[in-house]
Amino acid sequence: MSDLRELVVRWQRGWGLSRALPAAADLGPGLRVRCLQIGRAVEYFALDQDPASLRDLAGRVAAETEVTWLTVPTADPDRTAGLLESAGLVVLKRSELMMTIDLCDHPEPPPAAGYTLRTRAQDAVVTATVHDAAGTTGAHGTIGLAGPDAVADRIETMSAHRRRGLGSTVMGALAAAAVSAGATRGILVASEEGRHLYTKLGWRPAATVLIAATPGTVYPS
Repeated sequence: MSDLRELVVRWQRGWGLSRALPAAADLGPGLRVRCLQIGRAVEYFALDQDPASLRDLAGRVAAETEVTWLTVPTADPDRTAGLLESAGLVVLKRSELMMTIDLCDHPEPPPAAGYTLRTRAQDAVVTATVHDAAGTTGAHGTIGLAGPDAVADRIETMSAHRRRGLGSTVMGALAAAAVSAGATRGILVASEEGRHLYTKLGWRPAATVLIAATPGTVYPS
């Protein structure tokens, strides 16, 4: 199993746990999961960028009767985008990054003055939330624990509470909880907006993530 293929499998496993999704079906060239997320009901995850594999997955996406995405982590986004388009799909998003970190190196900044941090663990999921003095949520996030891997997901700082380091506090708390649970490697997919935060905390890019679908599919705002 190639390094990137293995990373995708490990990321998807932890991501699925963080969102309480059913286990993915292994199709060979990719994974399929019925995810029922905002903007798509089904999602495929490519495990390589071989043209035949992408054509196979594109055909499966086109055969679905519900809104379906094909997510493709790649080291060569231009070539991969061309392959997806030649297979009849449109690329909805190409600015996200799969990133990793050694969790033992993750900083753990405390909450800003006037804020309180709370963490909660339930089964394989840890949630971290930062509240202000009035009890209003300033930032939150989750991490899915899958053996040595911890997959950060849905990290968000509310607009009225930004530029106070709350996102860093949430990430640090999640990383610390993951290490306590035995995890050693952090994995996430960063949006364009979140990339600066993760880079500042020491996360490093492993692949560009493309999201493709059949023509007419709209990426949720």
